[in-house]
Amino acid sequence: MPISTKCAIRPAGQRRERRDYRGLNLERPRYSGLVTPSCVHQLVPAICFTNHLLLRRAVALAGFTLVASCAVGPNFHRPAAPAVDGYTPEPLASRTAKANVAGGQAQRFVRGMDIPGQWWRLFHSEPLNRLVEEAIRNNPSVEAAQQGLRVARENVAAQKGSFYPSVAASFTPSRNKTATGALSPASASGNPYYSLYTSQLSISYVPDVFGLNRRTLESLKAQADVQRFQVEATYLTLTTNVVAAAIQEASLRGQIAATQEIIKAETEALQILRRQLELGQVAGADVAGRRRCWHRRRPLFPRSRSSLPNRATS
Repeated sequence: MPISTKCAIRPAGQRRERRDYRGLNLERPRYSGLVTPSCVHQLVPAICFTNHLLLRRAVALAGFTLVASCAVGPNFHRPAAPAVDGYTPEPLASRTAKANVAGGQAQRFVRGMDIPGQWWRLFHSEPLNRLVEEAIRNNPSVEAAQQGLRVARENVAAQKGSFYPSVAASFTPSRNKTATGALSPASASGNPYYSLYTSQLSISYVPDVFGLNRRTLESLKAQADVQRFQVEATYLTLTTNVVAAAIQEASLRGQIAATQEIIKAETEALQILRRQLELGQVAGADVAGRRRCWHRRRPLFPRSRSSLPNRATS
């Protein structure tokens, strides 16, 4: 019986079965009837094309997932704090030494106690408070550090915008006139004047595939933290210098006042000895010894006065 060259395929019912073809599960209908060699050559390429299409889709999906999970650069890990509990190699004493003078009581060190930001107010000196407030208000370094912090924070806010789509819109109205000598009016009424309104809307978005925007945002946040600590360092340095200069100036002024009192007392004592020498009650050696003491004390006064402006402004 000769074999027909036509493809005569008839499905045997609606049942379907799953067959494994090259590692992929495909659903193929169950056929019955006469299948000619020409039909076999038509079915095999169709099945291979379907398998390759599914394989490409699976590979593309896996590649997209892998790329989306990638990020440029290593993940940052905060370093551990040093294993220290103080600023000195040896622990400090719990109390300081005391002296038998005004304000010479022993002082205590309280570990873990928080110091207020306006720490100079603990001296309870209104002139010192006004001096520090004036220095903070008029110092350019503090203002520059604060402006730098504002810039760093604005950079962080601007970088966050890269995670969202960019939308730009424009609207341009114009009033035009048709060149009636060369063209006919554009309006149906024949009026050569007409208005033209042009509007444009554009939306763009760049996906952060490799995590560049995320790493850039992390870097800008770190720069903002550095600038914030820079502001605190500038503030603390300024207030410390002003308070230290004020205390040093007060100390020098106290030394000057004490030197003036000593010179005054030495001068009065020398005058008394000279009067006693005239009356014959003391010898000339006593007057000479007192004069030497007076000459030793006298240079201390201009020396203290000359060091006062240098110490106060340093």
